[in-house]
Formats: sequence, structure tokens, C-alpha cells
Amino acid sequence: MEEIEFYIDASQETMEGAIKHLNIELSKIRAGKASTSMLEGLMIDYYGMPTPITGAASITTPDARTIAIKPFEKGIFGEIEKAIRNSNLGLNPMNDGELIRLSIPPMTEERRRDLVKRAKQEIEVAKINIRNARQDGNNSIKKLKGDGVAEDDIKFGEEKIQKMTDGFIAKIDQIFTEKEKDIMSV
Repeated sequence: MEEIEFYIDASQETMEGAIKHLNIELSKIRAGKASTSMLEGLMIDYYGMPTPITGAASITTPDARTIAIKPFEKGIFGEIEKAIRNSNLGLNPMNDGELIRLSIPPMTEERRRDLVKRAKQEIEVAKINIRNARQDGNNSIKKLKGDGVAEDDIKFGEEKIQKMTDGFIAKIDQIFTEKEKDIMSV
């Protein structure tokens, strides 16, 4: 039974990781408000090393519609601007020699619908990751049958993983409902 609990715990850790990843990805989908998290994951070439923008500049939001980026060194302005332009954020950086400013335009209804579609794609990826964790856990438990583990214990483990899966899928649906509401609110 200990082996089954091990695989159940491993499945749960993987599912929790999928939720964490989903939250990170959804935080990058802006809902009309400036947020420093929009730039998380953007990488620049910093002395030949891929470096997150957050590691090469200080990023602030002076108001609800502006992100200000102050690079630690003047020589990386171009790299930061290039990374922002090449991202799918749809923002145009303005460089005044001291700061790079990103103006967040007001959202149109069409843009909001596009962001909801993008959020749905992230939701589907998370659900697939949850289902893959379930499948991996169940496959590992089924392999224990050859090691002499009772079929009732195997069935118990599979049922427990299924209940966990259902709970995580419900949590993902709730996260999407909240994100969609956030995106569509004017």
C-alpha cells in the first residue's frame, strides 16, 4: 500500500505544479491594467547569457496604464526593447534614454475576446497536464500488480487519483471563470 501512496503523492505534486504553471501563464494575460508580471519570462541576451528582464532592470508601474523599465546598464536598452517587440504582448516600448515606458492601451471588445481565447488555450494545456499526471499515476500503480499488490489496493489507488483529478479539473475551471470575468469586465 505504501507504493500506491507514493504514486498518488507523486501525481498530486505534478497536478499542483500544473496549477502553479497555469497561474503564472494567466498572470501574463493582461486585463487592461499594467502589471510587472506581464514581463515575467521575457528573456534578453545579457553578456551572452539568456537573462530574464527582471534580472537586468527594475520594473515598476507608476500608474494603471504604464510600465516603467529602468535597465541596470544603458547598454541593454536595445535588447530589452527587442525582447518586448518580439513577445506577443502587443506593446510598443518608448525609450527616453533613462527609462523604457510601455503604455497599456485601453482594451477593445475584440482584444478582450482574443485574450479569453488565449486563456482558454492555457486552461486546456493545464487540463492535459492534469490528465497526463493521472495516466502516469495509474500506469505506475497498474505495474504494481506484477509485484503482488492486491487488486483492491490498485483499484483504491486508481479511484483516489481519479478523485484528485476531478478536484484539480474543477479548480482549473474555477480559475478560468475568474480570469474570464476579469478580462471581460470593463
